Amino acid sequence: METGLAILASIGSTSPFIGLFGTVWGIMSALKGISAAGSASLETVAGPIGAALVATGVGIAVAVPAVLVYNYFLRRLKLTAADLDDFAHDFYSLAQKSAFRVLLHPVLKSGTAGVHAGQNVKEAS
Repeated sequence: METGLAILASIGSTSPFIGLFGTVWGIMSALKGISAAGSASLETVAGPIGAALVATGVGIAVAVPAVLVYNYFLRRLKLTAADLDDFAHDFYSLAQKSAFRVLLHPVLKSGTAGVHAGQNVKEAS
């Protein structure tokens, strides 16, 4: 049931860092452009800073849906596990009330290798 949740969690947690890395890369590129041009004109800075902002936006755009989907499926998984636990508890209570016994080996039908039907049955403790 948990298949894929780890991948969603990884995508949701690492995407902002990838976007941040793109931001740092873009700012470094802008600073190199300023250094090469010798001045901080808008033409020198706008391109690399714009690319940095796009990288940040993409990181956030990937992270937010991944985290939302992860939380949705994690909640469904927890609810399903709770439902199964409730069912198991109810079933066990019903079985105890009915003097139900769990058998380790099935009862053999008559005519099987000369063994009586009740001889090969062991009860679980």
